[in-house]
Amino acid sequence: MANFGPLAMTTRRSGPLILVLVSLVLVSLAASQTSAGPSDTPEAHLGKGYDALKQDRYDVAVDEFRAALKLDPSLILRARFPLAVALFEMHRPDEARREFEAVRHEAGDHPNVSYYLGRLDIDVRDFEGAIRNLSAALVKPPFSDTSYYLGFAYFKKGDLAHAEKWLKEAAEKNPSDARVPYQLGLVYQKQGLAQKAENAFQLSDQLRQRDTQESRLKVECGQKLDQGLREEARSICDQLYDPGNADKLTALGTIYGQHGDLQAALKPLRRAAELEPQSPQMQYNLALTYYQLNQFREAKAPLSAAIKRWPDLFQLNALYGAVLVKLGEDSPAYEVLHRAHQLNPRDSATLDLLYAAALALAQKGRDAGQYSESLHYLEEAARLRPQEPRPHLGMAEIYTRIGQAAKAKTEQQEADRLSKNLP
Repeated sequence: MANFGPLAMTTRRSGPLILVLVSLVLVSLAASQTSAGPSDTPEAHLGKGYDALKQDRYDVAVDEFRAALKLDPSLILRARFPLAVALFEMHRPDEARREFEAVRHEAGDHPNVSYYLGRLDIDVRDFEGAIRNLSAALVKPPFSDTSYYLGFAYFKKGDLAHAEKWLKEAAEKNPSDARVPYQLGLVYQKQGLAQKAENAFQLSDQLRQRDTQESRLKVECGQKLDQGLREEARSICDQLYDPGNADKLTALGTIYGQHGDLQAALKPLRRAAELEPQSPQMQYNLALTYYQLNQFREAKAPLSAAIKRWPDLFQLNALYGAVLVKLGEDSPAYEVLHRAHQLNPRDSATLDLLYAAALALAQKGRDAGQYSESLHYLEEAARLRPQEPRPHLGMAEIYTRIGQAAKAKTEQQEADRLSKNLP
C-alpha cells in the first residue's frame, strides 16, 4: 500500500511553491521522451525536483531542475521556472533573476514571473521596477500578497496615495495579515493622520496576538485528539475554523488527519478545496482524506481535474493511480501509475501498483483473446519485476495458444529458473 501523506506546502509570504510552479504548467505540454535510463529522464528529475520543493529542500530542487534542463532545454515552464523559484528561496537573487528573465524571454509575460521579479526589485531598492513588475502581476495576481508588496513599493518611493490604495486592497484580501495594517499605519503617519495610524498599529498588534492564540489552540487541539477526547477536542479545534481562509482550513484539516479524526478533517478540507480550486495542495489533501476513509469515488473527483492541470506532480499521479486501482479502472490506472513511475522510479509502492495493474490488464487481454495486447502488458510487468516468474508464465501460455512453441518454451524455462530462485 502506498504511503501517502499530506501534500505540505510552504507558507512563506512568497506563497506556496508548488502552486507557483505548477500554475504555469500548460496542459498542452507533452511529456518529454528520452532514451536515457529510467532514473535519468527529464520526468524523473522533474518529479524529484518537485518533491524537494515540497520539503523545502531547495538545493536539491536546483540540482534536479538543472539536470532536467540539461536533458531537455525546452522545459521552460516545467523546469526553468521552478528552478528560478528555488533560487529565490535560497536567497540567490542574481541567479534567480537570470532564470526568471529567461522564462519571460521564452514564454512571454506571466503574472507569476512578474511577481517574483517585483520581489527581487524590492530587495535591491529598485522601487520603480518593483511597481512596474508588480502592477503587471496584478492582471491576474498569483498570490494574495501581491497588492501588499505593490503598496510597500509605492510607500518606499514616496507615493503615499497609491501606497494607501494598494495596502487597503491588501487588507481586504488578507484581513489576518498583521503586516498590512502595520504598513498602513506607517503611511498614515507620513500623511499626518495620527489617529488612523494608531488604529492601524493596534489592529496589527491584535492580529499578531491572534496568531499566537491560534498556535496555542493547534497544540491543544492535537493533544486532546491524541488523548482520545474527540468531542472535547473538536470544541477546541473548531475555533480554528475560518471559512474564508484556505491556508487555515488546510492546517486544521491536516491536524485532524494527522491525529486520526479523518471524518472531522473533511469539512475544513472540502471548504479549502472550494476556496482554491486551482491549488494542487487543496485538491490532494481532500482526495487523500477520502481515500483514507475508503470513499474512492469521492477521492476521484478532485484528482481527475487536478491531474490534467499538474501532470508533473508525483504525489497527485501516485494517489490518483491508487484510487483508480481501488475502483477497478485498470486501464486508466495503468496510464497514471506509469506516469508516476516515470516521475519517481524509486518509489516501491507505485511500482507495486503498476505491476499489479499491468498483470490485471494482461489477464483481461488474454481472456478477450487480445493476445498481442496481453503480451505487451506481460512484457512490461517483467521489466518492472525481473525477478518474478508470473509474467513469464503468462507469456508462455499465450505463445502456446498462438502456436509459437519455441517462444513458449523459452518463457517457461525462464519462469522455472526464476521460481527456483524465489525465497
